[in-house]
Amino acid sequence: MLPQYQMKLAAISFLAPTLVVGLSACNRPHNQTNPNSAVTTNQPALHLHTNRLAREKSPYLLQHAHNPVDWYAWGDEAFARARAENKPIFLSIGYSTCHWCHVMERESFEDQKIGTFLQEHFISIKLDREERPDVDKIYMTFVQSTTGGGGWPLNVFLTPDRKPFFGGTYFPPDNRYGRGSFMSVLQQVAEVWRERHGEVAASADEIHTRLELATATVVASNLVLTADTVRRAGAMFKEAYDPKNGGFGGAPKFPQPSQPAFLLRHARRFKDDEATRMVLLTCDHMAAGGINDQLGGGFARYSVDAEWLVPHFEKMLYDNAQLLNLYLDAYLIRGEPRFASVARDIIRYIQRDMTHPDGGFYSAEDADSEGHEGKFYCWTHAELSKLLTPEEFNVAALYFGITKEGNFEDHSHPTPLSGQNVLSVAADVRRRPPDAQQNPPPHVGGYDDELLNSAKQKMFATRSQRIRPHLDDKVLASWNGLMLGAMARAYAVLGDETYRTTAEKNLTFIQTQLWNTKSRTLYHRWRDGERDHVQLLEAYAFQLEGVICLYEATLDPKHLDFAIALAESMIAKFYDAENGGFWQGAADSSDLILRVKDDYDGAEPSGNSVATLALLKLAAITDRADFKTPAETTLRLFGSKLEKTPQALPYMLHALDFSLEEPRRVVIAGDPQSATARALIHAAHSVYQPNKVVLGNAGSVEEFARTLPAKDGPMVYLCTGKACQPPTNDAQELRRLLISP
Repeated sequence: MLPQYQMKLAAISFLAPTLVVGLSACNRPHNQTNPNSAVTTNQPALHLHTNRLAREKSPYLLQHAHNPVDWYAWGDEAFARARAENKPIFLSIGYSTCHWCHVMERESFEDQKIGTFLQEHFISIKLDREERPDVDKIYMTFVQSTTGGGGWPLNVFLTPDRKPFFGGTYFPPDNRYGRGSFMSVLQQVAEVWRERHGEVAASADEIHTRLELATATVVASNLVLTADTVRRAGAMFKEAYDPKNGGFGGAPKFPQPSQPAFLLRHARRFKDDEATRMVLLTCDHMAAGGINDQLGGGFARYSVDAEWLVPHFEKMLYDNAQLLNLYLDAYLIRGEPRFASVARDIIRYIQRDMTHPDGGFYSAEDADSEGHEGKFYCWTHAELSKLLTPEEFNVAALYFGITKEGNFEDHSHPTPLSGQNVLSVAADVRRRPPDAQQNPPPHVGGYDDELLNSAKQKMFATRSQRIRPHLDDKVLASWNGLMLGAMARAYAVLGDETYRTTAEKNLTFIQTQLWNTKSRTLYHRWRDGERDHVQLLEAYAFQLEGVICLYEATLDPKHLDFAIALAESMIAKFYDAENGGFWQGAADSSDLILRVKDDYDGAEPSGNSVATLALLKLAAITDRADFKTPAETTLRLFGSKLEKTPQALPYMLHALDFSLEEPRRVVIAGDPQSATARALIHAAHSVYQPNKVVLGNAGSVEEFARTLPAKDGPMVYLCTGKACQPPTNDAQELRRLLISP
């Protein structure tokens, strides 16, 4: 983030009091939410207007296709008109499941007066941040630097050459919260542009220079990263732990899966049982809370409270992919079936509701339906008492804590629904012993499991008839890579063949729709039969990690070959060979005013962090220095940040932890499709040991592995360097060897 600074020109600085900062609920973890807005989304609207966004594929842009605003998509057509007419650009960034983006659309962008004023004085551009995180990163950095906060919707004013000079997040339609209305902001910006154009341009140039300095990653230092870096980071994360509710930090509470997943690595390295307990208790509290869909599976974006009770109901593919991996880790560490059950529930949700018939994974589901946040998910006391038998109702009310008053009120609508209950496992039920939670006899803890299951089935069937929240059905190579890897790993750990089928079908979809074999180019977005032309580091990096996971779960040589092709192309297109690290966008991204290296692991891990760990793994499998060197130089580049502010890069700490020792290699020689080989693969993945790789002895693996023979069927060799344990074909013996030091 840029050092905060004040805009020096009075012509611009007098606008600052009208900025609305931190009112976006579609935000980064440090922002606040506004519970008092009176307007929401998904309301029927008369389509009196159709603008050029109607020809776009982004669900977010299509939501704005009937605004009385002369919207452009991000691109040359808009830039050329801004230059020709010398008008400032109004850039509005969001995504289709962003609640406060919907609020601002309803309040302002559907207002004819706003539309007319924008058309007269600005060139208006709508951008889907999920399709173009590289563009969003630049202007989010500007807004965070000049206002101290950020989130979506992100609204920024630019010169015709796309340099920012003023911005904020959500702007209200009238004077509220002690701030001016959106129209007053527009009027003031238009006046400043008209009356003091030269000063604005000079200020924008100065801001651009500051942005260049802020986003230019420093040259790698000579700092040597050691296990002490991992130790200190773990201690810092533990300080933020909430011992009552689990999780790290207060409300609003985000899962931030890369942080607890790192703590498990830390715990294993330093035999820190306390850190393990923190993470497992967090997993238990999240699973029991309203953030977890108790009927349909899958996790919501975050909880508005510290107890994980009331979620912001939108569901994101990237959250569920990372949480699937976290619950697999928890299951491997403790072997307790309840963690595997949560993982299976996530997968059921993804397979049922978030998968294209041809295999691609959709992006997200909205929080709102029928104009109310959470209406699809919540229940009233009266509704359930009519739906269920008295016996079922008594059990369900006890288990989920159903009351007449409810535990949630939707403030996003002029007439909030009353008595709404977010389903969560009641506190009395949570206090039952863990073994009783898994296989409780009837009436233990005051309820009958058969009645509870019957009630859940009726509730789920009834809920399935409700109007569903909006589905963002675009397929992103980046987020698909995260879920591909988690799904493949779930197959390796849990052994369900449908998980392998889902993973391989997904990869086929990506290779068919978004990968150009001839040019070895991976594009980012597919929707409704068309792909975009955007190339992003996170698309390559996340896919690379996912494909490596699929290779380790199947040992199919063609998956390793594809991983190598992705890695080679990623390095060629994004790697900074002079300083280390990876650029977020490709060199030929002519629509960017800056080239940035993403260095923040937030809701999603950064492309740099994922690329680093994936390349280290691939180097261990192939013994290729051209994969290992970029990873090591990237760690050095971000070394100071890992030392001083490790909370900014928890996923890169995974890569650091992996790099600290020679990884163990589980080499399975022989036909990977045979029953014996599959048993050995599952055994190799049945032990929590994050710093290992699993590979076969055929294809593009490292040379030493290719010398290890099968003997009357598949054999497994557990190796470090060129030293191996005696081979075995016994899965239990492999588990014993992996567990032993």
